[in-house]
Amino acid sequence: MTTATTEETKNVPQDVKEPAKDGADTVAETNNKPTENNDKKPAVAEKDDKVATPAAPVEPPQPKFTVKKQNFEKDVVYLYQFSRTPVIPSMSPYCLKVETWLRLAGLKYENVDHKMKHRSKKGQLPFIELNGEEIADSTLIIKELSQKFGKDIDAALSQDQRNISHAMVSMIENKLVWVITWWKTKTPENVIKGYKVNLQHALGTWVPNGVLNFLFKHSYSRKGLKKVKAQGIGVHKPEEILEFGQNDLKVLSDVLGDKLYFFGNEPSILDVVAFANLAQLFFLDKDVECQLRDYLVDNFGNLVEHTNRIKERCFPDWEDMCKNLDLNSHLPKPPPVEEKPKEDGDKKAAENKNTEKDAKEPSDEKGDGKKEGEKEPEDK
Repeated sequence: MTTATTEETKNVPQDVKEPAKDGADTVAETNNKPTENNDKKPAVAEKDDKVATPAAPVEPPQPKFTVKKQNFEKDVVYLYQFSRTPVIPSMSPYCLKVETWLRLAGLKYENVDHKMKHRSKKGQLPFIELNGEEIADSTLIIKELSQKFGKDIDAALSQDQRNISHAMVSMIENKLVWVITWWKTKTPENVIKGYKVNLQHALGTWVPNGVLNFLFKHSYSRKGLKKVKAQGIGVHKPEEILEFGQNDLKVLSDVLGDKLYFFGNEPSILDVVAFANLAQLFFLDKDVECQLRDYLVDNFGNLVEHTNRIKERCFPDWEDMCKNLDLNSHLPKPPPVEEKPKEDGDKKAAENKNTEKDAKEPSDEKGDGKKEGEKEPEDK
């Protein structure tokens, strides 16, 4: 029994070892799987190589600017304002203010001849375009350009002087300018006569000036008077409005005194603003009646001298721009195209004429041998 049991026991492990053998085979199969994956790696690498192939470089799209002048030059100021007149560069004090400051600051700028068709996004003139960006409002224009180009013409002023300048500029642009605007809108025919406005040229249209003048008087007066009344000054009597303007002129004269400019020997923002507004009165045609202009000339010689001083310093081309209504008289003009001498042309014309004459001579003879114009012999 013991022997039989021992033999059976010897046989049992062989049967029991079969599952263990299967487990070992499973482990072996598992260990063989990475080998299969390793065999596939070159194909994956080949696929990765195809993906990694760099595509042809795509050029970035050109930036699109919202400004009106697309072909602008870097750091050049493009100024949009009203057209020239024969007596003053601009009948807008705000446009004249910006252009005067640009010349004092020595910045490169160009006037855009848009025939007064464009307005800023705020609905204003003037406005500028700089490096694809629009800037509107004369005060903001000067502020932005001063910061960008480091051209603060008030840099030498003390804080007290800056405070006086701020108060005086506010008086001019919130009071005196409206007195002048009231006069313009009250008598629009004097605006056309006083500034000698050629609306046909200013607007770039074929409509006769007579029709344009009629429309201007109606539209300018109606809209202007509404603005003047909305501002508040238009509700006063004419003599009261005139007195407001006279008082402002006196204050300006007192502050200026006998100095070259309001704060010494160099012009400041106050000088620019005062000039831009006083010029609207002083350069008005003398044949046009304007009480405030007469009051300025008769009583404040220092303001008259100041106005002429700024004109001579900033606008040496004043006469030329007003005579030719040239918006960019400050820019160099291209050289004139030389005409070829007429002698060569006359010589070629003579040669061509002789050639034509020679070609015609054989055809002048008739079929009977007689030349045209030859008379038959008379019978005797």
